[in-house]
Amino acid sequence: MASTQSEIEIVVDASPVAAQEHRRLFIIVAKRSISSVLTRFHAGYFRISLSLGGQTLLWKTLIDPSHGSNPPWRLLQTLPPLGFILLWSLALFTNVLLSLLYISRCFFRFRMVEAEFLHHVGVNYFFAPWISWFLLLQSAPFVAPNTVSYLVLWWVFAVPVVTLDVKIYGQWFTKGKQFLTLVANPTSQLSVIGNLVGARAAAQMGWKESAVCLFSLGMVHYLVLFVTLYQRLPGGDRLPATLRPVFSLFVAAPSMASLAWESIAGRFDTASKMLLFLSLFLFASLLCRPTLFKKSMRRFSIAWWAYSFPVTILALAATDYAEEVKTGIARGLMLLLTALSVLIFMGLTLLTAFNSRMLLPDDDPIVCLSVHLPITK
Repeated sequence: MASTQSEIEIVVDASPVAAQEHRRLFIIVAKRSISSVLTRFHAGYFRISLSLGGQTLLWKTLIDPSHGSNPPWRLLQTLPPLGFILLWSLALFTNVLLSLLYISRCFFRFRMVEAEFLHHVGVNYFFAPWISWFLLLQSAPFVAPNTVSYLVLWWVFAVPVVTLDVKIYGQWFTKGKQFLTLVANPTSQLSVIGNLVGARAAAQMGWKESAVCLFSLGMVHYLVLFVTLYQRLPGGDRLPATLRPVFSLFVAAPSMASLAWESIAGRFDTASKMLLFLSLFLFASLLCRPTLFKKSMRRFSIAWWAYSFPVTILALAATDYAEEVKTGIARGLMLLLTALSVLIFMGLTLLTAFNSRMLLPDDDPIVCLSVHLPITK
């Protein structure tokens, strides 16, 4: 009885047609992924670059040898400058990447960008990229304020800020459809911060008149915004619960004003101290109301990055205050706020790395509301 043995033959199709089909499928999947990113991405993601820019400016101030050899400056000046350069490089890379993504969104999703501009929260984050660039410019280790490159970059970043000022501020007191009492929210203070950080950069160049111009423009509208938000008028409370971390911007605006006026006046004088004390009061007020942020902390959101920047700018103002008054309490306050700023920044960095799949959610409030917002000419 003869035994038979069956053989299985495996044929691998390595023809050019199959390879071309695989490349075609890969291109389709890549295009869909890029399209999904551009659809869900918005200017609110510049919260990350704001935080990084604030950190670089803080650490540049801390390791500055001009502070002298008194404690705690002696300890801070022992930190390696390479660490600061790496942090600044990371901030630069992040801001460039986010800027390129948003430029691509402007080209391929212009209707969504237009709808975002009409959104009462989204429009304020149009200031965030330019604030981030100003922070990087002021903390740059290779560009001095008295150079031509610094001057050119200042103009490149200042013109968009002033243009947005004319558009947004102008419609508040003219016949525009966006009444301040209806659209004002904590993110509206980003427009103020944009003017103040520009004023600080101008003052460092020695352009005092330009600095005073931007400072006055920012502070006048800050007073109007502060009073409007403080009254909590009916119709103005339209901020989604997931965006409540932006309430911390109440701390950032007077802190940046304190730094800007210090650069204009040449020292941390009484006006700067008053603005710093206002920031500390508002910071304490928010700390005493943790229930305000309870709903927003249930699930990780990119809005959590709104906590980092205000605390960092407050720590920066406290650092300059400690250098001016040279008391133990001031130095203790500086160290406390600096440590808190670093802890928040590192914590958010780790949380973002662990929750990378949640960086582009389908239910982002800015994207959801702006998609359904009618675009009127």
